[in-house]
Amino acid sequence: MCLNTMEKKENKICQSCNTSFVIEQNHFSFYEKIGVLPPNKCPDCRQQIRYAFRNERRLYRRNCDLCDKSTVTIYSPDKPFKIYCTSCFWGDEWDAKVYAQDFDFSRPFFEQFYELLLKSPRIALLNKNTVNSEYTNHAGDNKDCYLSFCMFNCENMLYCTNTWEKGRDCMDCQYNPMNISLCYECVDGENLYNCQYTKFLRDCSDCFYSYDCRNCSNCFMCYNLRNKSYCIENQQHTKENYKKIIEEMNLRSRTKRQKFYENYRRMIREKAVHRYAVIDKSINCTGNIVLNSKNAKNVFDIERAEDVSFAAMSPDTKDCMDVYHVGLKTELVYNSHAIVRSSNLIACNLSYDNTFAYYCDSCHNSQNLFGCVALKKSSYCILNKQYSKEEYDTLVPKIIEHMKKTGEWGEFFPPKYSPVCYNETQGAIYMSMKKEEVLARGFKWADDLGGTFGKETIKEISDSIKDTDESICKEVLACDKCNKNYNIALAEYELYKKMIVPIPEFCPDCRYLERQTLRNPRRLWHRVCICDKQNHSHKDKKCIIEFETPYAPERPEKVYCEECYKKEVY
Repeated sequence: MCLNTMEKKENKICQSCNTSFVIEQNHFSFYEKIGVLPPNKCPDCRQQIRYAFRNERRLYRRNCDLCDKSTVTIYSPDKPFKIYCTSCFWGDEWDAKVYAQDFDFSRPFFEQFYELLLKSPRIALLNKNTVNSEYTNHAGDNKDCYLSFCMFNCENMLYCTNTWEKGRDCMDCQYNPMNISLCYECVDGENLYNCQYTKFLRDCSDCFYSYDCRNCSNCFMCYNLRNKSYCIENQQHTKENYKKIIEEMNLRSRTKRQKFYENYRRMIREKAVHRYAVIDKSINCTGNIVLNSKNAKNVFDIERAEDVSFAAMSPDTKDCMDVYHVGLKTELVYNSHAIVRSSNLIACNLSYDNTFAYYCDSCHNSQNLFGCVALKKSSYCILNKQYSKEEYDTLVPKIIEHMKKTGEWGEFFPPKYSPVCYNETQGAIYMSMKKEEVLARGFKWADDLGGTFGKETIKEISDSIKDTDESICKEVLACDKCNKNYNIALAEYELYKKMIVPIPEFCPDCRYLERQTLRNPRRLWHRVCICDKQNHSHKDKKCIIEFETPYAPERPEKVYCEECYKKEVY
């Protein structure tokens, strides 16, 4: 299929949601390079399917199907898959090639692949080189971490997500890539020490209930500050007066903190100036939280990306499209999820260190695979069956032509074949749907997500942490939002004491969902800067600069273009 990329641009109707979308010239060039047909689904629907394959944080217990020991896993006991604990999966006592199948050209590929998926073992969860960190997933090189996800090189982190380097002694923090210590309820920060309830802080210490501050210390309820200390509600104070006021605020009290949190949310919504998107040290990029990138379009939470489109959580990628949690020296990957250190992949899931792999799941350290599951250190396999190089090179083009005829080639795995249910996945977080819609669109649904209810041993928790002792760790609590039972670990209690934080009345899941409301959606709207300040370059006229932003037009925040934003905060 030869396309003139200098002229080609196409409007299409999504086969899934019936909305219109555009395939740009550079997209056609990429599709031609990797040899797939243009997609028939819009970018949002394509991303939703990849979301549906990622159970990141819902954990269960079941026995390993090899050693029979109880293990923590992302697959509930009622799932029909064979589950191996981490040590067994990476061990040498088994070989997934025993499940090999011949390819049947009279049947669709996905049907045959699902049969192989049901026979082959899956790793219970991704957790490598950790110490006392059993309840972590997509994690490695951690110590004393608990119910934390996408965490690496961290210690004593509880209920946290997405810290990849040097996180220590933190709780309930989200998307803080590196260097955070003694922090609580911090979102999208970096290089933080002893901060609580913050968003978009960089290089800050001892800041509370603050938004978009850099190189600040000892600031309370502040926003859009740079290089400041001892400020309350953006007003300067002396060091002595600041400490006196903070002490009088009684941060030990949950009741007081609830009011501070409400004011903090109101401050972000009504007072702070919002940059149209966080795009730093980048050229020709659209999206949000984009760092050190070039030619990256419609990308979110991404760093060191070049020539990448429709990507999320994908650092260090080049020449990729439609990828989610893909990165770390990854190139020429299309329509895939959970891929690291790989190149030349199409429609792969949860696979590391591979080259030239197509439609593979849970395969590692391999090359030249097609439709394989759970293979390690393998080459020239189709549906887990070993072939010679010559046989493989002859058969693969025939399978691709067959998949083109069935409409499968280039598509990700159908959601009905996901090993997890939609309401267990990140899809429920970023693109939520009710059960009826989930089932109508071909996704799976779990009626029982686990958890206990009605087993609480105390009805009320002390308002102040100073009135709470270690006995709270022996109690069963009930969440004030969802009524699910939860408890307080000893390491958790010790951090609350150290940071003078009252025991929370909400369970970890509800706290996670609340933090998620502070983050913008992974979606863009075309808007115009709303700034009308006369001391800016547009003077007595309203700014007319247009941009793509994750702030929907109906939202109340003051969303400024880059130039107007800098005038307000720098």
